[in-house]
Amino acid sequence: MKKILLVDDERWVRTALKWTINKLNLPLQVAHECQNGLEALDWIKVNEVDLVLTDIRMPIMDGLVLVKELSKLNGSYDVIVISVHDEFQFVQQAIRSGVTDYLLKPIEETELKACLEKWLNEKGNEEKAIKNTFSEKENLPLSTIERVIEYIKKTPLDQITLKEAAESIHINPSYLSQLFKQQLNKKFVDYVTELRIEESKRLLQNTTLRMSEIAERVGYSDLAYFSNNFKRIVGSSPSEFRNIKSKTSAGKLNKR
Repeated sequence: MKKILLVDDERWVRTALKWTINKLNLPLQVAHECQNGLEALDWIKVNEVDLVLTDIRMPIMDGLVLVKELSKLNGSYDVIVISVHDEFQFVQQAIRSGVTDYLLKPIEETELKACLEKWLNEKGNEEKAIKNTFSEKENLPLSTIERVIEYIKKTPLDQITLKEAAESIHINPSYLSQLFKQQLNKKFVDYVTELRIEESKRLLQNTTLRMSEIAERVGYSDLAYFSNNFKRIVGSSPSEFRNIKSKTSAGKLNKR
């Protein structure tokens, strides 16, 4: 069952879309609804989703900005944008940004079904190709992972993305994501997050850099997102961690 995120500022549109998707009896489930791009971006950062179905015109953060921001995250996201006929120039921009498909309002049930079935078929073919690669090249996965880890070691943490890592060894991002899960028993994004948190701990303990500077150095443009990730993994906020380590160091010096 594939998970869908619905993003539209009009509640009745989201309700109608959800009702229609459920009616289609496809292997799809609406996992969550958001009313603007920023809300969707925050949700995606801590949840998994297979497909984002988003309107283009929304307050706070529109669909085009959402697509651009998703491309910066450590993940590969499929997006279908929704627009009206007189906004087709925005659809063209979205297509250039790499969206999977588009739908025009008012959305007909047959068009929605055709669009979703097309996406499901493409995902199915992609997953089959990945499985075939595993079976045909049994010795490839481990050496590929080693090459990616070497790439990660040589690349500044604020520049690492799944897409760039995959391109560095000339493979598909989805395939690389599968390799990480199979070989290291963790997702690519989790592996990179652990490295970022470890480096931030070192900087907090050994430098006087501000929190925002440390967050940027390890690859977080959003200070709140950095702090939340840090606390989730370490068990304390960055400032609490720095204070604890400072007191510990001071105590050791006093004992001498």
